[in-house]
Amino acid sequence: MDISIYTLTSQLHDEKVVDAATAEFLGSLNIKFDFIGSDFTTYGDHALNLIYVRTGGTEGIFKKLLPQIQANSKQPIYLLTSGKSNSLAASMEILSYLRLNNIKGEILHGTTEYVSERINILEKVGLARKQLNGCRLGVVGEPSDWLISSNADYETVKAKTGIEIINIPMQELLDEIKSIPMPNPEELMKEAPNDNIKKALPIAEQIYLALKTIIKKYKLNGFTLRCFDLLTAVKNTGCLALAKFNSEGIIATCEGDVPAMLSMAITNSLASVSGFQANPAHINPTSGEMLFAHCTIPFNMIERYEFDTHFESGIGVGIRGYMKNGPVTIFKVSGNLGRHFAEEGKLVCSQAKPNLCRTQQVIQLDNAEKANYFLTNPIGNHHIIVPGNMKSLFDEFMKTEEQ
Repeated sequence: MDISIYTLTSQLHDEKVVDAATAEFLGSLNIKFDFIGSDFTTYGDHALNLIYVRTGGTEGIFKKLLPQIQANSKQPIYLLTSGKSNSLAASMEILSYLRLNNIKGEILHGTTEYVSERINILEKVGLARKQLNGCRLGVVGEPSDWLISSNADYETVKAKTGIEIINIPMQELLDEIKSIPMPNPEELMKEAPNDNIKKALPIAEQIYLALKTIIKKYKLNGFTLRCFDLLTAVKNTGCLALAKFNSEGIIATCEGDVPAMLSMAITNSLASVSGFQANPAHINPTSGEMLFAHCTIPFNMIERYEFDTHFESGIGVGIRGYMKNGPVTIFKVSGNLGRHFAEEGKLVCSQAKPNLCRTQQVIQLDNAEKANYFLTNPIGNHHIIVPGNMKSLFDEFMKTEEQ
């Protein structure tokens, strides 16, 4: 846990009574935390910093502390209160003051279960923000020519999240590929279904090793790759490399899609998995059933996989992965983080049709009406699919970014 609790207490109230009420209330929440008290010097050091309003009459104390609080942290101000000793009334006055000054905040009050769950979500979001702050993501080559709506505002992204985006020339990767001796990936070769894949696997591994050098050189936490350029340059694809990097915790997306890379960085920080970058191949707007497909998927997301060629080109190495059926969440952010989409559904089955990108997932949206988003107001074509019900967590993370 990475939670700190700071306190606001009026001197008019009996200290022993307040301390007893504090111990009872905080103990009931069943959370681990660092109890700091009234010294706000270290405010902002933890993933989640809570201000426990213990009594009424604390509004003036908070107002004096506010400049220090804002200097230490740009995150929303969370006011925790049991309601005893007029603490809820004071919290409401404080929150009203924050709103009047365009400062984000929230009162955490209600049943023990509600408050505990809210704190749990906010801590996860706080930890994700700490992980992303200072993250370095590379754009290897420019975004693909067809991604006409998938631009990103690098300065806005850095201001909101601390993520730095670095442009890296495609030629640098191509030169690096040429400099690496042809590898012999024996274990992978055993899984090749035919001679064409066997011939392609060493070059696919060469691409992986070249990207590894780029990652080390630029100290990257992830990247997006203008992968279609590899088809003409080295007669292969980045599908295998991306599958490996994502399973190793390095964010890796296709086609130079920067918003998809940002989306995957967020999913990785919140769900500990990069996700499956895919585009819809078929949508039933009435039933909410959708078919998503792409030629790569992280190895740590699937139960088994098969090698095939890259779909559009018919060359190189593509991945046909089979993920466990069950709950999933579909997620995407815009390039300025001003908008997002997050909806839950069920992975019904995986397919292996020859006329589509190799990994194919049939997903039934829990809310069929949300299929209309893809047909009326989509955020680009690529979306990120992660296992589990994650909508509330993604929505909470983006709540602050979109304001």
